[in-house]
Amino acid sequence: MVSLESIVNRQIRNWELQKEQRVKEGVKAEGPKPVITISRQQGSRGSYFAKKIAERFGFELFHRELIDFICEDSGARRRVIESMDEKHKPDLELWLEGILKGKIVDTSDYAQWLAKAIYSIASHGNAVIIGRGANYILKMSTGLHIRVVASHSKRISNLIEYKGMTVKEAEKNIEESDKARAEFVYKNFGYDITDPTHYDLVMNSEYFDIETALEIVEKALWSKMHLIGQKDGDKS
Repeated sequence: MVSLESIVNRQIRNWELQKEQRVKEGVKAEGPKPVITISRQQGSRGSYFAKKIAERFGFELFHRELIDFICEDSGARRRVIESMDEKHKPDLELWLEGILKGKIVDTSDYAQWLAKAIYSIASHGNAVIIGRGANYILKMSTGLHIRVVASHSKRISNLIEYKGMTVKEAEKNIEESDKARAEFVYKNFGYDITDPTHYDLVMNSEYFDIETALEIVEKALWSKMHLIGQKDGDKS
């Protein structure tokens, strides 16, 4: 299995190569590119959906374990920050100062590094970020924010089919996961994870085949990015 460190190093190297190419060609650093955040209920197949979204758009996939590794490994988090274009680095500190006063309740070192990691990834763009409250950290005007849900019975059947759990194990897994994720969001951001106003799309995976769901996401992403571009243009 590929280690988290090697995945991070590969991604950072890709960002560095892109930066070197822009410098070589004399291209100015662009603004943030599209980013998609995925919040999901356990058993809704949200992680699988995120993987298929990343494949469809050719985006990089950042899951919870990868984000945690970046936050906790001093070498990884330093390199992630350094990989940003110079024009974004001054904005990072101003943004972090503002977000700690508003969107982040927990001001621990982990919460601050989480915010920096998410911001850094978003500044590079072309990324799908699973979990870790990325939608709360980023502005609603930054990328597309999705929550994937399903009925309790469907979630149980998914865990039995795809994870090999028994009914009892699936029920316990869902109960513990729902509680942990809700507590994480409330502890760090002070929000109710089930509040739909923090997402652009809430998708019930029980009633959409994967291809239809991907088409909906594609239309929603480019429509939103177009509107964001128009608003940015109005400000200039």
